[in-house]
Amino acid sequence: MNDRNPRYDLTVALTYYTPYISGVTHTARSVAEGMAARGWRVAVVTSQHDRSAPRRETLNGVDVHRVPVLGRVTRAQISPAYPLEAARIARRSDLLHLNLPMAEAAMLARLAAPTPIVSMLHIDLYLPPGVLNRIAVGASDLTSRAAIRRSAAVVAYSEDQAHASKYWPVMREREFRAIAAPCLDRRGGRPHYRRSGGLHIGFLGRIVEDKGIPYLVRAFRRIADPDARLLIGGNYATVVGGDNLADIRAEIGADSRVHVLGELRGQEIDDFYASIDVFALPSVAESFGIVQAEAMMCGVPSVTTNLPGGRYPVVATQFGAVVPPRDPEALHGAILELAAAPADWREAKAREARKLFAAERSLDEHEELFTLMRERTAARSR
Repeated sequence: MNDRNPRYDLTVALTYYTPYISGVTHTARSVAEGMAARGWRVAVVTSQHDRSAPRRETLNGVDVHRVPVLGRVTRAQISPAYPLEAARIARRSDLLHLNLPMAEAAMLARLAAPTPIVSMLHIDLYLPPGVLNRIAVGASDLTSRAAIRRSAAVVAYSEDQAHASKYWPVMREREFRAIAAPCLDRRGGRPHYRRSGGLHIGFLGRIVEDKGIPYLVRAFRRIADPDARLLIGGNYATVVGGDNLADIRAEIGADSRVHVLGELRGQEIDDFYASIDVFALPSVAESFGIVQAEAMMCGVPSVTTNLPGGRYPVVATQFGAVVPPRDPEALHGAILELAAAPADWREAKAREARKLFAAERSLDEHEELFTLMRERTAARSR
């Protein structure tokens, strides 16, 4: 195979890749780069959602192929060439790692044959109410089910997420693995974002309706202490599907104790975790929450909502609290309770979180599954 058409061990297919930031892109990139570091030849096929990004480049040992985009409907890209190009590269690979939900998943799964597919279900698609969004969710359900049926194996972040998924009746018929997202140990940051000596609560993630941030603002504003602070970090300028920053600012009003930090990367994220006492993930749709797991790994307890999958990091470690979605009063009570937690308990629970959610553990489990799928394919071809 020449340099223009190399052979790969693994092709990772997803709609959005770096420089975009989300839980999906973090997991896919961590798996792709982690496997490349272990000697696998890895390609990523994604959309050219940022037109300034090159069509082809190698990042940290991974060949990244970007396909032009014509437009977007809700969060889905319109890219007729994408499934064709992704399938072309997948057919030159031992495995296709297909990240769901994806509008093109069913077509790609069909065109990629005979390459075996390992599907990763990140979440059952959630979109805010609306006719167009209902149609988009219905279409996503159809294409995800079709792709899963063609998959040799399926991965979700936890049994909790998988068993509650609308796709579980199809998933259970395949080789299924629950593999936690690869989370980074972000200890060692400096508390640059601390504004006072009072309680500091933090949220980090995309600034979108799914994350339930207005409910967190309402919960925080029940705290009378003038030295308390709420730090809200995350992308709103280029977030796919649109942000809800205006709704959040309306809830904040004139409360100068709430700070919207914008997008954080690299060392800034480490410093963010070092600056807060309690992490809050008040999502109305969630399947894991890498940010809360990383906060816990740094010794910061998390308050999250009682959603299958989203509650898993807290339930698995008991390092935090689970509250009903859209309930500012319950959020407020849980935050104050965790703020009083002793340091020795925090450190013991942080060790548990690091053991469960370390990136290397996730990569070990992915590699074990990928290797099993390759061995089964080789055995059938003999």
